Amino acid sequence: MGNPERRVRVSSSRRGADAQQTPASQAKPKKQHRSGYADYRGWRAIYNPLWCYHGFRMSVIVLTVFGVIMVFSSSTVAMVAQGSSPWSKALNQSIFAIIGVVLALIAMHVPERFYKKWANIVLIGAIVLQLATIPFGTEVNGNSGWIYIFGLSVQPAEFTKYALCIWLPGAMVIGRKQYERTPAGRSLGEQFTRVCGSFRWAIIGYAVALGAVLLGKDLGTAIIVLFIGGIGFLIGGFPGKALCVLAALAVVLVVGFVVSSPNRMSRILATYRECSTDDITGVCYQAMHAEYALGSGGILGVGLGNSREKWNYLPEAHNDFIYAIIGEETGLVGTTIVLLLFVIMGWCLYTIARATKDRYTSIALMCFGMWIIGQALVNIGVVIRIFPVMGVPLPFVSAGGSSLVMCLLAAGTIDAFMRAQPQIHAELSRV
Repeated sequence: MGNPERRVRVSSSRRGADAQQTPASQAKPKKQHRSGYADYRGWRAIYNPLWCYHGFRMSVIVLTVFGVIMVFSSSTVAMVAQGSSPWSKALNQSIFAIIGVVLALIAMHVPERFYKKWANIVLIGAIVLQLATIPFGTEVNGNSGWIYIFGLSVQPAEFTKYALCIWLPGAMVIGRKQYERTPAGRSLGEQFTRVCGSFRWAIIGYAVALGAVLLGKDLGTAIIVLFIGGIGFLIGGFPGKALCVLAALAVVLVVGFVVSSPNRMSRILATYRECSTDDITGVCYQAMHAEYALGSGGILGVGLGNSREKWNYLPEAHNDFIYAIIGEETGLVGTTIVLLLFVIMGWCLYTIARATKDRYTSIALMCFGMWIIGQALVNIGVVIRIFPVMGVPLPFVSAGGSSLVMCLLAAGTIDAFMRAQPQIHAELSRV
């Protein structure tokens, strides 16, 4: 038998050692935060909605700032020729950019339900404003879709695009629900009645908005409105056969609108055939000088402010054909970067629209994307002579208050819709 005092001391020391080790061994491990986007690694990062959210915002900022720079560079000669300050056009663009940014910041913090609730009023206001161009409109380059408000020229069609992007998704969601509740008919007449009855408000509202734009004789804007309607009806659940009928009607409408105007017809023919001697100084003049600008720019361009075509050779150098001046002054590198920014923007809108579970938000994001990206591609296509001259500005870049303000307002609304996506909202709340 051993010494009792020694056993007590040993037991006490062991209990003390165990007591010292117990807190460390039994301490609960710290919870490590696992992001909802941990699975987006490697090449899958391009599908990360949070990255897309920030990518969209950065694309808007870069394009807007670069647009102000290029408006100044491309408009100085024209402003001096008019007896104005060389800074005047760029200053106006900067003011409109500030107004647009303020509206975008407000739109970013407006709840999504607000857009759903007031979309009807916004669309009615846009249509009324567009119809006001019939008695009070001013003709600019053959289009009478401009009115003067407090001394400023405003193009209501830009507001109509925005209104459709927030109104049409709601109308399509309601129409689809009603379509699914309505019994399917066997005869063609019953099917037609089912489609028209279910989607009647979407069809009527969209047709009135499109008709109001066409009354302004603006084919370019009407085509963008057709893009918005096409994507809205397509992903909004409109039946396929009925959609084909609407597409055929749209084609007939555009063709009829073109052939009814000799000027439009000549512009289209000049794009897809060899220009005659008379055409070189007529309908081909603008497109040819756009090609000269792009060709002389080469890879790196002639440098900012050094464009030759802006010396009254290329009409609308600071507006619809600003992409040609970008190519001349910054070369293939500059035009590729601009195009890449629009590609990033479009991809981000598509990715988040696909990820969100809310039907209204998904359709709205796709409508906004079709407006901005579709219009950008049409503008670039006109400059590189894929499409005929239509008078469609390059979003965020071309000079023009109505276009810039509404594009920035659209960007703010898109931001609000993106942040409503649960994962993005959760990630941003932790910052």
